[in-house]
Amino acid sequence: MVDGWQACAAIVEKGDPVRFASAMAAPVAARARLFPLYAFNVEVARAPWVTQEPMIAEMRLQWWRDALAEIAAGGLVRRHEVVTPLALVLPPEHAQMLDETVDARRWDIGRAPFEDAADFDSYIDQTSGHLMWAAAAMLGAVNEGAVRDYAYGVGVAQFLVAVPELEARGRIPLVDGRPEGVQALAEAALARLRRGRAEGVARAARPALWAGWQAEAVLRQVVADPRRVAEGTLGLSEFHKRAGLLWRSLFGLI
Repeated sequence: MVDGWQACAAIVEKGDPVRFASAMAAPVAARARLFPLYAFNVEVARAPWVTQEPMIAEMRLQWWRDALAEIAAGGLVRRHEVVTPLALVLPPEHAQMLDETVDARRWDIGRAPFEDAADFDSYIDQTSGHLMWAAAAMLGAVNEGAVRDYAYGVGVAQFLVAVPELEARGRIPLVDGRPEGVQALAEAALARLRRGRAEGVARAARPALWAGWQAEAVLRQVVADPRRVAEGTLGLSEFHKRAGLLWRSLFGLI
């Protein structure tokens, strides 16, 4: 069992309730591996938002890049409530991969829009894709393409839910904010999510994908009415949230 994972679970419970619920639905041995990774994601994702000073935000992200470099090097790693248990579960090559995740979060610091659709897709893959693949690989997944397709759909769904908040904070989140552009993005994301599910992953690794249990419903809402993104009305009822996760955990579904 991984020492220190309970403290990571507390961080995730407070900072990322969706991933907390999905990890708690997993077997205990899987939780011990998922929670350090998810706690890392909480800390990195919020780093750009805890200060109004871009330089301080950059320094916070660099701290995590340095920590990942220590894990990748395989030597001594700084003592920290997240870094220490993360080093016990994260392979060096995935520490190098997650360095791109931290670097991608620099977009959250500034106010420049994405350059184009490819730039946006890269952001989604380096954040949602890298995280979900690292989680799935920890649990034995080998079909990286399927995981990344599914993760793209999840990442886009989560991003679309966040659009009103991003705009309120002065960001320009969408490459094409017209209703037809938003609808096309959701359709493409939904297609990739379904393709990833159809290709499948090993049953033992499926808890790593449960963090996206609400994504398909959200994307279908956007396809049906893309105005819901700007209105901030995306999401499921509490009953459907709980029922969807319970169904997956009981039957080992994605």
